[in-house]
Amino acid sequence: MTRLPTIDLTVLVLYLIAVVAMGLWIGRKNRTSEQFMVAGRKIPGWAVGLSIFGTYVSSISFLALPGKSFGANWNPFVFSLSIPLAAWIAVRDFVPFYRQSGEVSAYNHLERRFGPWARTYAVVCYLLTQIARMGAIMYLLALALAPLTGWSVTSLIWLTGAVVLVYTLVGGMEAVIWTDVVQSVVLIGGAIACLGVLLFEMPGGLGGALETASEHHKFSLGSMDLDLTQSTFWVVLLYGLVMNLQNFGIDQSYVQRYATARSDREAARSVWLGGLLYIPVSALFLFIGTLLFAYYTARPELLPPGLDPAAKPDKVFPHFIATRLPPGASGLVVAALFAAAQSTLSSSVNCSATLVLCDIYRRYFQPAAGEREALWVLRITTLLAGGAGTLAALALTRVQSALDAWWQLAGIFSGGMLGLFLLGRLSRAADSRAAAAGVVCGVAAIAWLTWSPKWEALPPALRSPFHGFLTTVIGTAVILGVGLAIGLLEKRRRGDLPQAS
Repeated sequence: MTRLPTIDLTVLVLYLIAVVAMGLWIGRKNRTSEQFMVAGRKIPGWAVGLSIFGTYVSSISFLALPGKSFGANWNPFVFSLSIPLAAWIAVRDFVPFYRQSGEVSAYNHLERRFGPWARTYAVVCYLLTQIARMGAIMYLLALALAPLTGWSVTSLIWLTGAVVLVYTLVGGMEAVIWTDVVQSVVLIGGAIACLGVLLFEMPGGLGGALETASEHHKFSLGSMDLDLTQSTFWVVLLYGLVMNLQNFGIDQSYVQRYATARSDREAARSVWLGGLLYIPVSALFLFIGTLLFAYYTARPELLPPGLDPAAKPDKVFPHFIATRLPPGASGLVVAALFAAAQSTLSSSVNCSATLVLCDIYRRYFQPAAGEREALWVLRITTLLAGGAGTLAALALTRVQSALDAWWQLAGIFSGGMLGLFLLGRLSRAADSRAAAAGVVCGVAAIAWLTWSPKWEALPPALRSPFHGFLTTVIGTAVILGVGLAIGLLEKRRRGDLPQAS
């Protein structure tokens, strides 16, 4: 078992102490629930943008993207290619919509449009999605640190959850954003350090690595066939577009950040900065995985006997970090891994607590809750959200690819709520009944897409032929389509539309 030398442990410990101290220092200002949730609405756009970038780049990207390009190709990069269109739509429509409303919650407007059930449905979907996301992030981080520290994956999952909760519990959203700024810089620095070491040690140099990668089609973006049963270019592009629209349009982690910006223009700039910065950084992670493939193809003896890269590609990059990086660089990369995890975990925890206060506690239990009571609810819910994410991480220790698991869980738990949001924005004819019918049909479609392929007793003709990434795409389309159709039929029945001749 390879352990971190003293210099690397020192780098890691100093980083963790600095981040926690920074969060606690910022947290001294939190005296109201508004400060805890939206940081006084005075954060500059560049800081909000780096925080949005940090939400995109988690340990899922840091470890799973190299794992995917090592084991397969650059197919996941298609997800990144959908970001510019989603960001453009967000800047033109989503950001002004939320900024004008002044609401902290991304789902309050759903109640005004369709009734309380729509708001609660979206909140539950978001909370389940964030629990799955936190689980995937903590698991991948623990997977990377286990060979470096000698600790078990389980112990590291518990440790990660505890470290993040310390400053998130005290510092609130302002601590989340400013620590995200630091963590984003550390994260990019760690990735560049890994790239430099790989290029320096690569047998045959960069040219040899590119030749090996090309021979094995490692730079492929996936099949261009119109095959909805496989992870083709088009399937990932559809998935990426829907998920990125959902991120920018109805994900509390993003919407809450729009509210922290000090002006509408700064909020719009934050979307462009956060979204567009992810594109080259995700390419960097995928390139690292491609170089790792070339490196260990040329030097297979450097892989330990017990590591099967085909079965567990997520473990290759952590092994390289543990065995090939020079003293000091390992500490920087491990700090970057912590940075990647902490950025998203702290955001998920804070935003989950915000929704519980705004959309559940104040909506159903205590509408007139004072500031002291509200802060207690926020902090108790922060602890509960962190605990739920930790339990999800423990459950994910049994999966083969954490990236695939996260993408599938995100598709299931998101519940097609983007369809509900778009229905409210695009159709005046759709009322609460039309929206409810759309959601029922959408949830039924998601259930069929998710479970029918695994139900052996079901005849093959009744099983879903679609790839798992299309779960959220089809769920969104069904909710939107059914809601629009019923809304138009109801309007025609009332005589508001001319009858067809």
